[in-house]
Amino acid sequence: MFSDLNVFKTAYAMATHAGQRQAVIARNMANADTPGYQARDIQTFQTAFENTGPRTRMVATRPAHIQSAEAGDQPWTERTSRAVGDPNGNGVSLEEEMLKAVEVKRQHDRALAIYRSSIGILRTSLGKA
Repeated sequence: MFSDLNVFKTAYAMATHAGQRQAVIARNMANADTPGYQARDIQTFQTAFENTGPRTRMVATRPAHIQSAEAGDQPWTERTSRAVGDPNGNGVSLEEEMLKAVEVKRQHDRALAIYRSSIGILRTSLGKA
């Protein structure tokens, strides 16, 4: 019954994505004065999650259910953001990077809230409130 809880996998994927995106944003901010450096980013979690539609299948918990294949890891690849047009060729805008960092922190906090809530529901259903 509790062998495959997708809500925990989704919360883990969301937190992992937030950590990876925060690392990219931190690298951008560290290179804000590097001539010729272009800001990098990874796609948002929502976009990555929506793009996994054909790979995500229903889970079979008994033989009468439709059989499914396990979904693989999320393909979060870095991409170069659009250039801002700084005179030294640097494409990093600290203001945009700060806004992205706040967005990523909220995403990570959301993932932790989903995880905590799911643990609470699981404990309640097992009678161990």
